[in-house]
Amino acid sequence: MTARVLVVDDVPANVKLLEARLSAEYFDVLTAMNGAEALAICDKAECDIVLLDVMMPDMDGFEVCRRIKSNPATHHIPVVMVTALDHPSDRVRGLDAGADDFLTKPVSDVALIARVRSLARLKMMTDELRMRALTSREIGLGSAENDTIADAGRGGRILIVDDRASSAERLAAMLAAEHTADVELNPSDALFHAAEGNYDLIVVSLALQNHDALRLCSQIRSLERTRNVPVLAVCDGEDNARLIRGLEIGVNDYLMRPIDRNELSARVRTQIRKKRYTERLRDNVQQSIEMAITDALTGLYNRRYMETHLSSLVEQAVSRGKPLTVLVLDIDFFKSINDTHGHDAGDDVLREFATRVRKSIRGIDLACRYGGEEFVIVMPETDMGVAAIVAERLRRRIASESFAIGNGTRAIEVTISIGLATLDADDNAGTILKRADQALYRAKRDGRNRVVADAA
Repeated sequence: MTARVLVVDDVPANVKLLEARLSAEYFDVLTAMNGAEALAICDKAECDIVLLDVMMPDMDGFEVCRRIKSNPATHHIPVVMVTALDHPSDRVRGLDAGADDFLTKPVSDVALIARVRSLARLKMMTDELRMRALTSREIGLGSAENDTIADAGRGGRILIVDDRASSAERLAAMLAAEHTADVELNPSDALFHAAEGNYDLIVVSLALQNHDALRLCSQIRSLERTRNVPVLAVCDGEDNARLIRGLEIGVNDYLMRPIDRNELSARVRTQIRKKRYTERLRDNVQQSIEMAITDALTGLYNRRYMETHLSSLVEQAVSRGKPLTVLVLDIDFFKSINDTHGHDAGDDVLREFATRVRKSIRGIDLACRYGGEEFVIVMPETDMGVAAIVAERLRRRIASESFAIGNGTRAIEVTISIGLATLDADDNAGTILKRADQALYRAKRDGRNRVVADAA
């Protein structure tokens, strides 16, 4: 794994030192001598991680970080502040500006490479989600970036795993003002607790007395239900080796004891904001997928999805020797509904019709809006006799219950015609659909409001 690392420092010797260390580990290194150059490079999406010096003329590192993190186009880029300042208040100031981590000069080679690798790995995951979510913005879904920038990172659900009760309770008390914190004193139960609790963050002490804390972190990262929950490690000053290993296996952030309350709060808020950001990206991706395969008005699958999925269902039925029946449904005299009552009333009828269809079929059946007022239901493992009973029941249900229109102010009578066809040995998706459509034509020709089965 490699990444493009931007090193920002107004001292050439510092730039050269970091550039040499990173290049030796096969990272691509870009450099900037001031904040304006750094912002320009970030705006062009030319870097994956920023190593940012705090003390610079014109625009210090805090301000550069703040601008990166407040820009929807760049806020996802990890920023590590490299500084000689080591007071907790300085770290809190940087974290409040949006920094992902701090490295104190002189920078340890091991810490530098471990942190850059960890952040690069997380950045790659985020970039993949961001790329998939581009379609969401193009079709009008909300912006995950804007919501994240406005998110204060408060109101999270946090699980604290520490087998020392006094230590765990102190952490919980520090977090209580902004979050809901649960304590798990038995590390053996922590994984189950984490999987069931829908947490925004898991805080793990690396100094567990009777349990391997790193193994727990690894299990959290590998379990499907907790894979995307950030892990914040709490460690002692002499625990550097374990901390480095933790970053390699997926720990997102860390705190050194003694714990500063403000730094804890800042790091927790940062991790919760990141989790919510990735969740928004995933939700947008899921919404865009659903919009691509469903009909916006009725919520049923659209024609494109049905045609693709019908082919698969036909192939499965043939290979397994199972029956399959297709129903094509048409709302009778739908044009007159639109002409008499308006298109809004027509939309009301289509939505209610889709609801009744969903209530009348099984979970394995496929229902879609084929176009206009025409619908298709595919019933796997169903012969003509059973499908005809379902079709007749649906026809009666439509005819016997009037449809509300105009926000419930009026009601109209609606009927449907249905054509059925059962899979034959020589059928494919196109031919069985055509035969069901021909049966529908006969139902309409013979007076509508009836079910007709294909005679083949």
